[in-house]
Amino acid sequence: MLVVGAGPAGAELSRGLAQAGIDVILIERLPRLDQAAFSSAALPLEAVHHYGLPAHVVASRWSGWQLIGPAQQRRQWEHGTPLGAVLDFGALRQWLVDQAQSWGARVQLATTALACRQVPGGVLTQVRRSDGRLQQVQSRWVVDASGQSRALLGEPGPGMGPLVGGIGLEWLLEVEPSCWRTWTGRLSFVLGSSWVSQGYGWVFPMQSGLLKVGVCRLMDPGSAQPALGPTMAQLLSRIGLDGGHVIDRHGGLIRSSLDRREPHRQGRLLGLGDAVSTANLLGGEGIRHALCSSRVLLTALLNALKLERLGQSESQQLVAIDRYPQLLRRELGWRWGLSGRLARRTWLGLSHAAADRRLERLLTGLETNRAEDLSALLFGYRFERYGPKALPYLLGWR
Repeated sequence: MLVVGAGPAGAELSRGLAQAGIDVILIERLPRLDQAAFSSAALPLEAVHHYGLPAHVVASRWSGWQLIGPAQQRRQWEHGTPLGAVLDFGALRQWLVDQAQSWGARVQLATTALACRQVPGGVLTQVRRSDGRLQQVQSRWVVDASGQSRALLGEPGPGMGPLVGGIGLEWLLEVEPSCWRTWTGRLSFVLGSSWVSQGYGWVFPMQSGLLKVGVCRLMDPGSAQPALGPTMAQLLSRIGLDGGHVIDRHGGLIRSSLDRREPHRQGRLLGLGDAVSTANLLGGEGIRHALCSSRVLLTALLNALKLERLGQSESQQLVAIDRYPQLLRRELGWRWGLSGRLARRTWLGLSHAAADRRLERLLTGLETNRAEDLSALLFGYRFERYGPKALPYLLGWR
């Protein structure tokens, strides 16, 4: 088995396959797993427990929310006990890869997948090593877990519609202890067109003295959008963090189809995680969905490999694999499917004063809710819990 991409999706799948005794090669184009560690990496506490994540990959825990904007307003919601965690994304990737290696997976960093072609009984994949040498890897299956770049899957075919993209910039800041304490214990989001047009900003606490600050926007092919660098500088100045020492700068893209119906299989090439649009564009979240997709695909692959060992036909093996998209949609739920359309409605429209006024009315209506209700909205897509408060805004009625 060849897995392309050592992000959470690819590394988790490789770990599961190796644990099941499958021969796995995991390749990653970056030379270090802590490089380009772009992810806000916030998730609910139950996900930390569900996926068995160790304490050392958790940078901090949070128990509340702070929403800044659309103008200068600050709204806060607090809970008595932790609701979630912010992960150290580089540490998470390293731990998953170490786990896969401990079970026997072979890992090759600084290795880029270039192309693949179907051959009798499997797939032949061409990769480029760090020294420039080309190598052919033959395997029964290939999994493209390369994220939005879709290194082997390529762009969706005709009739699938374009991928909706978002772009983000994130800095890791070192700040004074007194400054860090004002931001710790909660997730802070900055909303409003005067802050980040067609997007939002965030400040998440990391280890003591460290803050993760980011800005992102949905990409609008119909209009010119300003660069994110000046937007970040303005945000830092307005919230009093422009004096922080920048330890790391990174950024990246996220892309997803809105209906999430693109093929998950091309012959013996399979898509996983962000490569098949599992990311949540509404909240810019992808880790939980990537890990979930890995476990669903793992079950399908193990079933197919069992059928192969029993001498069943290739068509019967493919039936087991082709249940993967349906099972994934069932696992993530119908609200996950709705989140992409709500993201386009919410973020692309947040570009002028009228949109800010609509957002202000929504946030005012949410002030009486609890911190755990906001978690249910962002992480569980529980839109219906807000009834008349949120639905008119989300549907564009006000």
